[in-house]
Parts: sequence; C-alpha cells; structure tokens
Amino acid sequence: MTTPSDVPDPHGKLAQNIVHFARALRAAGLPVGTGRAMEAVRAVAASGFMVREDFYYTLAACFTSRPEHRAVFDQCFQMFWKDPQIMERLMGMMLPEVRVAPEKRERSAAEQRAAEGLQGGRDNRSDTSEQPREEIEIDARLTFSTDEKLRARDFEQMSTAEVAEAKRAIARLALPVKPITSRRTEATHLGALPDWRRTMRASQRNGGLPVIARRRRKERWPALVALCDISGSMASYSRMLLHFLHAASNAKGAGWSKVHTFTFGTRLTNITHHLRQKDVDDALSRAGHEARDWEGGTRIGECLQVFNKTWSRRVLGQGAVVLLITDGLDRDDPGRLGKEAERLQLSCRRLIWMNPLLRWDGFEAKAQGIRALLPHVDTFISAHNIESLEGLAEVLNSAGASGEKSRLETAVKSA
Repeated sequence: MTTPSDVPDPHGKLAQNIVHFARALRAAGLPVGTGRAMEAVRAVAASGFMVREDFYYTLAACFTSRPEHRAVFDQCFQMFWKDPQIMERLMGMMLPEVRVAPEKRERSAAEQRAAEGLQGGRDNRSDTSEQPREEIEIDARLTFSTDEKLRARDFEQMSTAEVAEAKRAIARLALPVKPITSRRTEATHLGALPDWRRTMRASQRNGGLPVIARRRRKERWPALVALCDISGSMASYSRMLLHFLHAASNAKGAGWSKVHTFTFGTRLTNITHHLRQKDVDDALSRAGHEARDWEGGTRIGECLQVFNKTWSRRVLGQGAVVLLITDGLDRDDPGRLGKEAERLQLSCRRLIWMNPLLRWDGFEAKAQGIRALLPHVDTFISAHNIESLEGLAEVLNSAGASGEKSRLETAVKSA
C-alpha cells in the first residue's frame, strides 16, 4: 500500500498538505475520513499535480460524493490552495488559522462553513502566544451527562456553543409516523375482506366452483404541514424549530408523503422549496430572504385566513397533520382567530399546537389568542427544548388529546 511518504513530492510537503486539506473539509462539514485522505494522496501520485485543473478534479473525485458537497469543497479549495503564502501558514501538524480580509458582501453558507473549517474553530486574535493551561480533573460519577443537560435546556437559555451542538442534535432527530388505512382496497390472498366480484369471475372460469377471493385495505402515508411563527416573541425558538423542520423535510424513510413549511408573522410565506435544499445553512438563508417579516408583529388570525383560502386545498389532502408552532400572543380579533382555527382543524386529520410557553409550570390560558385557539386544536404540547421535540414523535403516533390540553380547557371553561 502506498503511504504519504512514498509519494514523490519535490518539496516533501504535498502529502501532508493533502491530509491537512482533508481535515479542513471535515471541519467544514464534509464526511471526509482517513481512508479518503489516503485515496487522495495515491490519486495525486498517479495523476500528477503539475496542472491545477487536473489537481482540482482529482481531489474533488476523492473528497465529494454528493452534489451539495461541491459548493463547500470549491470554497475550501480556493482558500487552501490559493497561493504559497496561505499554504505555508497551513503546513503544521495542527491546522493554523487563516486571516482573510473582511469582505463587504455577505458570505454564502458554503463560504462561511469553509472559513470556519480552515480556521479550525479558533478566534482571530493578534496574540499568538500560547499560555500554559491548567489541567483540571473532574469526577463525573455523580453528575448528569452533557447530552442529558443539553436535551433539557431551554433554547432561549443556550449559549452559542450549545446552540451549535443543539442544531447538530436536531439534525439527527427522526419523526416517524404510522401509515393511514385507506378506504380503497387491493387484492391479496391473506386479506380479511371477501372480494365478491373476483369470486364470481373466478367461479365462472372454474365451471361454477366457488373460489372465494380476498382483499385488504390499502395504506398510505400522510403529509406534514408546519405553520411556524417567526414574530419577535418567538425569535429564540423559531430558528431552532426551522432546523427541526429542515431535518424532517430531508429525512429518508420517515414515512411522510410530503412536508410543507410556512412561516407567518404579519404575513404568510411558503418556504417549502427552500427547506428541501440539502445544506441547512443555505436552506435557512434562502428562507430568511423569502420571509420579510422576521421578528416583527403577529397576525395569527389573518395569516390562518390566507392559508385556509389559498393553500388548504393544495396541501391538506389525504389526511395531512398540521403543526401550529406559535405562542398564541395575538392582538387581532380573537373571534376571527377562533373561526379560522376551527376551519383549519376541520380541514386536516389532526391539528397539533406546539407552544414554547407551556414550559412554565404555572402557565394558564389567559391571553385572548390562546383562549381562542385552544378549543380547536387536537393536541397541545411544548416546543422549548430538544426533549420536547423528541416527544413529538410519540404524540404523532398516539391517539386522543394530550393531558395538557384537557387541563387548560378546564381552566378556560372555569375562568
């Protein structure tokens, strides 16, 4: 097997630089391991590195396997192999930082991830002197795990590092659903229902001998429709929940026939086609440019009216499940809000209200918007941390309303 030291390199650094380049790609989010780095070293040794275009396509063939990987790879390649000065700064065993002059234009998602990967997550500080670090030993036998703390922590209370870790955890969440039994049937030998038409036809072919044919009901997968509030009171939660909806939109084998996502604040915006982008940063960046009412006011009743009038017949067919993600704080007419919520509930198979305010133990349905919405939803759950999002899968596969909704309905009637 060819090793990096066996590769002919006049400067003696090419193999090491390819390995460092692989580390940068892995830090930028590409699935690049040691095996791909070794393959790239052998491929460059076989194809040569005198022509830049050949060198680029050789590394691209080794380090990319999906079309969405190419944007990040291009940015890393341009920054890493731009000139000898940058290469000299990146030749250590540990990947050094790259100081790039600030750009006036806004960086794309691929450029941002490439820059973070090349910097290795370090801060751009002028003081490069290394201070001795004090090693601290912690006895973790009686402490909770970091994952458990992160799952239970409120999105609004997370630090920047915890938000980044939570986004990676959300991307791994699964949202399975059970299929729906249809009224349509299909022929099968093990079905529970008799098929008398096929039985009569078979009897005529067999000279009158009765052969009972059987059938069973077909199963189909429902659609998921999410209406996410992006007003100012929901800013800390809507961004994390959109990461969750992006994962649901791109999940394979989850069972949903389609996933439709809408945002609303002062107006309704369809961002379904943006969330189908594989790169989550690129998807949310495009969705942010599409929705112009981020962190603004809230007009839940008006936005639900637009959805019921324009989109309900298009996306709520075949037993769709609707996720209404909002805190219910609305200053519009509560009568219109209740009317449109009732119409939405009658149009879908199940209406689930995800409210971050439910995280408080003493939460009561006192706001007019909450009192108008609550009688017309099937389930009322919280949406303030990763643990609550994990519980959504259990709610989707259960029948009946949640205990929280029953308790709050009693409070509304007694008020």
